[in-house]
Amino acid sequence: MQYPLTLTFKLFAFAPQISVADHQDTPVLYVRQKLFKLKEAITVFTDSKKTDLRYTIKADRIIDFSARYNFADPAGQPLGSVKRRGLRSLWRAHYEIFAPGDTENPMLTIREENPWVKVCDALLCEIPLVGLFSGFFFNPVYLVQRPDDETVVMRLEKIPAFLSRKFLIKQVDAMSEIDQERALLSLLMMLLLERARG
Repeated sequence: MQYPLTLTFKLFAFAPQISVADHQDTPVLYVRQKLFKLKEAITVFTDSKKTDLRYTIKADRIIDFSARYNFADPAGQPLGSVKRRGLRSLWRAHYEIFAPGDTENPMLTIREENPWVKVCDALLCEIPLVGLFSGFFFNPVYLVQRPDDETVVMRLEKIPAFLSRKFLIKQVDAMSEIDQERALLSLLMMLLLERARG
């Protein structure tokens, strides 16, 4: 992947959809969340034509705050998983990324940089007309870190815009290709979950 990556939520879509493009605006991934599923099911394709399946993301249980979301390649080989960190995520978004088969020792974590941004955005959105412009002022930032030394390896930030749901992912530190895959899939899943929370 050629960073930075731009993630764009499709506006006015029945099912949540995200397009991912690289720094040259070349499409690299297309994410579609299936509706009306008791267990979350997300498919990730190469582009919006949906001809080349790249990954699947599936929840391990029915509608649960602490569900684990497992990543797999088209052949069904596990690539890892991401899990929301229980009650700690109510105030500040906190997710843990695991290697396949590991459920105890996260290899990476995702943390919201400043939870007050979410609070201010939610309050401002309730004010008529003024709420339309909250996207210009309050934009969350999420950091992907190594849990041992808290080194930031990736940074996801919302791009200020009117009625736009664009995010930018920057690679901050060196990572292996498989770690980049897991981090990117985890960020996509986290955005879908956090968007559902508001």
